[in-house]
Amino acid sequence: MTYDPVGHLLLTPVDKDAPDRARRLRALGLGQRHEPAFDAFAQRLAETTGAPVSMVNFIDEERQFFAGLHTPSAAPGPVAPGVGAVARSLARDHGYCPHVVVRRRALVLEDVYDYPRFAGNPVVDEIGIRSSLGAPLVDRTGVALGTVCVVDTDVRPWGRAGLETIKAMAAELMEEIGRREDARR
Repeated sequence: MTYDPVGHLLLTPVDKDAPDRARRLRALGLGQRHEPAFDAFAQRLAETTGAPVSMVNFIDEERQFFAGLHTPSAAPGPVAPGVGAVARSLARDHGYCPHVVVRRRALVLEDVYDYPRFAGNPVVDEIGIRSSLGAPLVDRTGVALGTVCVVDTDVRPWGRAGLETIKAMAAELMEEIGRREDARR
């Protein structure tokens, strides 16, 4: 993890599983291009949770890649700095999905300002993210491939219902990825 001598906080988690995850993503053919099916899943995730921005996010050794992304034109989403256009990738030190993957557990941040460890994340200042809800995508081999997540620029009371929803949708997507893998064999 990165140590911030000013805040004495561990900011970006050390990800010892990144090389194995990258190999598994390549074997599954995931994380290199966006897929309309994942965009549709992200849209359904946004509709289900009521969040303006949602993602199917695969994380390799270098970056996060949004193979599925829903961000209405009126809502801010992950943007490329200085470009203003929605980007399909983010650095590994941006956002909360790397924490979800390393923890291998869902993460509910109703107000990121309530958590000093997360309030200083670059997405707060650069994109205006104020709340986040994410769950890991753990495949049948036990590898955490990435996440499904939703974010908002407003505080959101996700609660237990939000937590259960994001976990159920992550499980649903992993079933679909498992079916894809079976069909490839």
